[in-house]
Amino acid sequence: MTPAEVAILALYYLVLSALTVYSLHRFYLVRLRRRTPEPLRVTRDDFPPLTIQLPLYNEPNVAARLIDAVARIEYPGTLDIQVLDDSTDETTRIIAERIESLHNVRIAHVRRGSRDGYKAGALAYGMAHSASELFAVFDADFVPPPDVLLRMVPHFADPRVGMVQARWTHLNRERSLLTRVQALFLDAHFAVESAVRNFAGRFFNFNGTAGVWRRAAIGDAGGWSASTLTEDLDLSYRAQLAGWQFVFLPDVEVAAELPAALSGFQEQQHRWAKGSIQTARKVLPEIARAPLRRAIKTEAAFHLTNNCAYLLSVLLALLIVPAMVIRHRHELLWSFVIDLVLYAASTWSVLLFYIEGQRRAGRGRPPLRELLAVLPVGVGMSIRNASAVLEGLFENGGHFRRTPKTGEQCHPERERGSRGSGGGTKLGQRSPARPDPSTHARDDIVPRIPWGESVLALFFACVIVAFGGTRQWLSVPFLMIFASGYGYVAAMAFHERFLHFFR
Repeated sequence: MTPAEVAILALYYLVLSALTVYSLHRFYLVRLRRRTPEPLRVTRDDFPPLTIQLPLYNEPNVAARLIDAVARIEYPGTLDIQVLDDSTDETTRIIAERIESLHNVRIAHVRRGSRDGYKAGALAYGMAHSASELFAVFDADFVPPPDVLLRMVPHFADPRVGMVQARWTHLNRERSLLTRVQALFLDAHFAVESAVRNFAGRFFNFNGTAGVWRRAAIGDAGGWSASTLTEDLDLSYRAQLAGWQFVFLPDVEVAAELPAALSGFQEQQHRWAKGSIQTARKVLPEIARAPLRRAIKTEAAFHLTNNCAYLLSVLLALLIVPAMVIRHRHELLWSFVIDLVLYAASTWSVLLFYIEGQRRAGRGRPPLRELLAVLPVGVGMSIRNASAVLEGLFENGGHFRRTPKTGEQCHPERERGSRGSGGGTKLGQRSPARPDPSTHARDDIVPRIPWGESVLALFFACVIVAFGGTRQWLSVPFLMIFASGYGYVAAMAFHERFLHFFR
């Protein structure tokens, strides 16, 4: 075996082993979740002054829906609403008209005249113009239930609590395979990851919306910052490093709209992946120096670097075929047993994680078709997200692109199986006409041409045919994951590009 072949095999197994470690960490979270009891509910008669902040930028499809939902929120204390409007389109008019139609609601239409700092800048600007002790944040695509604050604010009776986070549910979960897979991702993130990190005493994060902050916690952490694309994650870690405690409430549900178009989903994931790596660069050194338990430091490292798995997936896609060819050439067939063990451990851990997410979210076991789509969709997203990881390693901040929303609402029973108040009744009716998810505002995303995904999909398809022709059947299942994932994303992206071009 030549030195080059040895280097390829060594790199291949190094990448595969690293991916397996990230996958097995999800199994660890599932085990820890099952051993960790949920906190007791609390009650409180004191409700401090609170401001609801609604950061909006060019959201004509959902602005009125959000304002209507927030206007129905019940709160015994002093309640103000700020619509933090940075829009440059008709959204501003829609907001003004909707506010004018409301009565007995303390709601302010706040215009900055610029997008400095993007969402972080808008939230900081609004806080500077409010005297409230607490601040609730709801993004444009959310529909909070009327009792959401009644169930979240009592936890601030503990003066050490700096933030309380609710769990997301999904208005348009059943729209397509893509939205169903996204729902699996998010249900596991909240019902397993966030829950176990909070209940087991690790750091977890405010998710940018459907949460309530204490002003003092924001101030002690240094305030909102646009130095990363995930200002929520960044502030969360700084606040917890400053000694504030967070609370996650899995039984308080707030429904939201999932990106219906692949381009919107990719843009959202790119922003989250890039921002998480930027946050890791910013806060991990401080976490390493802080007098924290090893379990907290280790979990923070996994949490903030988890998106590196996308970069590892792309490297694995580039190495898997050369590694297979080398091993067949030198008759190292025994090495495929190692592959089988590592791939099986990774796959089983990931699928168990998403099954547990559905169980903890109060839903039944997901259909096999949706469960099997999780891995290929993750692989198909890896090229775009790997580029985000590389950008996050070398860049600070960045342009904050909004995720397009259609304003579609499904019948409440389509969120069947969920518990609590967030996904239940009065979420609205289905839109008379089903919106086109590829429709974008003037400054929104133009669907990209998936050159990388298309090349890799074609490459893996050819390799599968070649390996099948030489009866190397043992290799085909591994290759199918890559071929189907890149093929699915490429086909969806070209379809959206076609619709956009001819619209």
